[in-house]
Amino acid sequence: MQFLRFIGRWPDAKASWFLLFLSALGLNLSALYFQYGLGLEPCIMCIYQRTAVYGVLLAALLPLLFNIAPVRVLAYVLWGYAAIEGLLVAIEHVDIQQAENSFFAFCEIVPNFPEWAPLHEWLPGLFAATGDCGDINWQFMDMSMPQWMIVVFSIYTAIFALVLMCRLFIVRKI
Repeated sequence: MQFLRFIGRWPDAKASWFLLFLSALGLNLSALYFQYGLGLEPCIMCIYQRTAVYGVLLAALLPLLFNIAPVRVLAYVLWGYAAIEGLLVAIEHVDIQQAENSFFAFCEIVPNFPEWAPLHEWLPGLFAATGDCGDINWQFMDMSMPQWMIVVFSIYTAIFALVLMCRLFIVRKI
């Protein structure tokens, strides 16, 4: 019970949000290295996953700047949404890559961002999709990048759920 209470109090400390921020920043810097350093072109699903990681980064940045209850609530919502959406997109990306007839398994070319936020037009170096979703150009330990992103987003989602449950049911204050 003491351990769960400890986890429930993590969001009170800026250090916890800073670790979340650093993890998302590291993932985004890695994505840019893969894109520009190794020449791997991101597909639309990669761009959506990148956007989800930026969502986690923004969620962590908010309480770092303003660690008050309403901002933490917004950060929880953004963190949870970004982690779950990223997980769903990564799963869909793996399904496309593992389709039996991958010639017919394809994805869009132009990102479907909201009309009020065309990120691919504002920042094409970060959000323009130039690759093919079915290509597997990189593997580590027999897992493709989208498979690793399933692991990453699963960890983000699990930690989010654990912290939120401990916060709501043990500590009872956000």
